[in-house]
Amino acid sequence: MITPLDIENKKFQKQMMNGYNVDEVDDFLDEITVDYEKLYKENTELREQVEKSRKDVEQYKNIESTLQNTLVMAQKTADDIKKSAQEEADNILRNAREKVQTSLDEITKESETRKREFLETKKQFDIYKAKMEALLISQLELLKDMKED
Repeated sequence: MITPLDIENKKFQKQMMNGYNVDEVDDFLDEITVDYEKLYKENTELREQVEKSRKDVEQYKNIESTLQNTLVMAQKTADDIKKSAQEEADNILRNAREKVQTSLDEITKESETRKREFLETKKQFDIYKAKMEALLISQLELLKDMKED
């Protein structure tokens, strides 16, 4: 690529016949040099801006990738926590049901034992009552026999 310095240092051979006016060529080259220098600087600045923008885009892509990875990890962590909480809740419910069933079994067994004891006590009471009734009847008969004598 031709630089502004190349244009400024360009020398043309002078010809005697039908040549260009050296002052006009030099003035024109000076104008071109100034304009070209401006364009060259602007082009250089634009290239630097493009490079900076490219680096910025790359950095933003890296940030985006990091954010996406972070979101994926956060979602996975949330899913793991949710799963763990569900498992813990299931364990708590299972343990509670087991305790309730154990308590219910114990209460049922205790109730059956009390019922048998009650029935046994009632049976003994009925036997006692029958014996007392028989004793009273025999005592009454004895009193009647004594009265008749």
